[in-house]
Amino acid sequence: MLQEASRTLSYICPACRQPVVIERSIFQLFAAPNRLSCPCGHSALGIEMRGERIKLTVPCLFCEKDHRVICSAHAFLHEKTLAFSCSASGLDCCYVGEEGPVFAATRRLEETLDKLETEAGRQGAFLDEIVMHEVLSELRDIAQRGGISCECGCSEWSMRLKYSAVELVCARCGAALRIPDAVADDIDSICCRETLLIGGKKG
Repeated sequence: MLQEASRTLSYICPACRQPVVIERSIFQLFAAPNRLSCPCGHSALGIEMRGERIKLTVPCLFCEKDHRVICSAHAFLHEKTLAFSCSASGLDCCYVGEEGPVFAATRRLEETLDKLETEAGRQGAFLDEIVMHEVLSELRDIAQRGGISCECGCSEWSMRLKYSAVELVCARCGAALRIPDAVADDIDSICCRETLLIGGKKG
């Protein structure tokens, strides 16, 4: 018997501050609009199919508002991990994808929250100055090898430094690649990369 394809989704509940991780089959997700609720009953992740697009309503712990996000159905169904971020804080608030990568990303987000709740995490320009420095060093090495480019064909880019991430922005199409730099695992995630590809418009 073939196992039915599924997606794993996660977010941190703004009310109880616990991770909510839910697995749903593709059929369940597309049969009708879904509300995936936290067991505490005070938040829910909304998912709605709109043609070739998916509309998500994501509860956000950081700004305590719901974010409304639209992504392609293809990315929603096939990416190993999709991360959706809070525009106010720059921190991730929702993950969609395969079970393993989503659980790993959720664990890193919990570690980030632990840092934010310490005095050290509330000071300075970056969440973790040491992790930021190491990630920037790895990015510099990749760039020196000519390893950063965009799917649109452009190899020119700029960098934006956020509180807990670095964004690489394509100079031609404006697409951005977000590189987390909040916890030690973020260093491990990039140190083995030979190339980085910004997800811009092909052609």
